[in-house]
Amino acid sequence: MIVAGMDIGSITTETVLLRDGEIFTSVILPTGANSRMAAERSLSAALEKAGVIQEELAAIVTTGYGRASFAGATKMITEITCHARGAFFVHPRTRTVIDIGGQDSKVIRLDSQGRNVDFQMNDKCAAGTGRFLEVMAHALEVKVEDLGRLSQGAPRTIKISSMCTVFAESEVVSLIAEGQPKEVIIRGLHDSIADRILGMVNRVGVEEEVTLTGGVAKNEGVARALGDRLGVALYIPPEPQIIGALGAALLARELALLPDAKN
Repeated sequence: MIVAGMDIGSITTETVLLRDGEIFTSVILPTGANSRMAAERSLSAALEKAGVIQEELAAIVTTGYGRASFAGATKMITEITCHARGAFFVHPRTRTVIDIGGQDSKVIRLDSQGRNVDFQMNDKCAAGTGRFLEVMAHALEVKVEDLGRLSQGAPRTIKISSMCTVFAESEVVSLIAEGQPKEVIIRGLHDSIADRILGMVNRVGVEEEVTLTGGVAKNEGVARALGDRLGVALYIPPEPQIIGALGAALLARELALLPDAKN
């Protein structure tokens, strides 16, 4: 049995196909200006990669910012539920999930069965998200994928006063003009993101083990800063960006196995 999960975000869209409960294939594509078209492209790419057709899918679950944009979905399910399910699947000892995506971040506390106990979500501001880092990378004239590596070489950090994307960009430009090394500024940005996430974690309550997901989890500087503040080792999945889509696919499999649940 093959099912699909799609996480249609504001920045990227991920699709995961499961075959008999195991990951069959996955794709990550930019969402662009049209989430419906992005979802269709993402699913088509995953199907082509797997060598199957859409009619072979037993169920499709969508999640994320644009989850209502794909007309062919069997069901739409919230990001919190999908990220919790996906993180628990890849690391069953997970009790706290920290997801930092393109334009939102969330902290989810789980019980021993992987069920959501409590959560905090920041979806009103891009501060501390992938979009925030993209803007800062542009101001620093570096590639966003190089931020983590560059911050690791910083001999010290520097305080970034504002987490508002617009004001922080201005602050970064001023620090560059003062002659502050880029590596130090980047480390300061990572520390600021970690401090912001820590506030969310404290409201939910942290319980080990902690899994870090989302595209920003690929930034080793953010992961280091967050791990230092929490005082725990973070588990980062091999591909942290597909965890929401994976959770959606797992829920799609449940729907396919229990058809009455579709209603």
